[in-house]
Formats: sequence, C-alpha cells, structure tokens
Amino acid sequence: MPERNIEFGKYGAHGIKGHEAVARQLDALAGYIATPITARRGLQARLHYLTRTAHARTAARAAGLTVTDRTLRAWTAGTRTPSHRNLAAIEQAYRTVRRENVARYLTARLNREGRGTRVEIHPTNQSQVDRPRQRAVEFRTMNVRRWDRIVAAWAAGDDQELDEAWVDHVVDLGSQWGQYEYVTNIGFAA
Repeated sequence: MPERNIEFGKYGAHGIKGHEAVARQLDALAGYIATPITARRGLQARLHYLTRTAHARTAARAAGLTVTDRTLRAWTAGTRTPSHRNLAAIEQAYRTVRRENVARYLTARLNREGRGTRVEIHPTNQSQVDRPRQRAVEFRTMNVRRWDRIVAAWAAGDDQELDEAWVDHVVDLGSQWGQYEYVTNIGFAA
C-alpha cells in the first residue's frame, strides 16, 4: 500500500507492526509451556511433547530437530544435557510443532462459525512526540470474520504473508489504515 510509513518513529512514536502484535496474541493463545527450557522441567516437557508419538517425532524432525533417537533418549533420561545450540533447536522445533498443532483449533475458535472475533487496536504511543506533530489516533475495534489466512501464515512462521493477510483485514479502516499500521497492542479474546 502506498500509505505505508517509511520513517516510523522519526519524531519519537513507539509501536510495533500490526502483524507482529497479532502474532504475539496468537502465541499467547497457543498456550506454550511456561517453564523456561533452561530449567530441567521445561526441557523435559518440551522433549515429551516432541517425542511422545511417531507423528510428533516426524514433525519435530521436519521442524529442524535433527538429532539421533539415542541422543533424544539420553536427554530425556537426564544422562546428557543439550548444548545451547541444541536448546535453541529444541525450543524452535517445539514452537513450530505447537503452532502447527493448534492452528486448526485456533482458526475454528476465532472464526466462531462465521461470527468472527472482535479485535481491539491500540494506537501507537505518541507520548514522546512533540505536541504539534502528534496525530489524533483513537482506540479502534473491528470484527474479523475470516482468520484462516492469518492463522495459516502465523503457523507457517511467514511474516511477509502474515503482514499481507493482516493488512487485507485492516483495509476495512479505509483512509485511516496508515494510522494503524504501527500499534502499541492488538487484543482479542477468543
């Protein structure tokens, strides 16, 4: 879109891209394991999630966890501990597999049989912008009815597609779209 901000934050406004805020909210709804991976309990929970079934092990390998079954058993038994690089790979594989597993459920939950989900858009923080340069941007709500493309892009981890999918829905704001490209937060409860 031609209205996209090229120099966001030039005068001191703070915010994040709208699609990043949507991804954060979807991550919160996905319900990841709260215990950090650096704790023994968190590592064990992630390994259990990634290895409990043959399907889970296949998905973990596809997500980038390429260690032998012997190494996985040693990590699970606690006789060996993964390196920092392997911890990062386990965390990334866990998040990827979790996103894929909950995507269909989240799509149905957010679509609500065609009724959609009410979304709150919190505008950028302009407290650091000089008074004459501040824009009048108010809190907005809108109803998003089709979440399929947004959730699919989030599950795939494709930021570009997520941005395009989100912009397709935010275009409903008309000429004010540019004011909501960057936001402080996007909230929705499903």
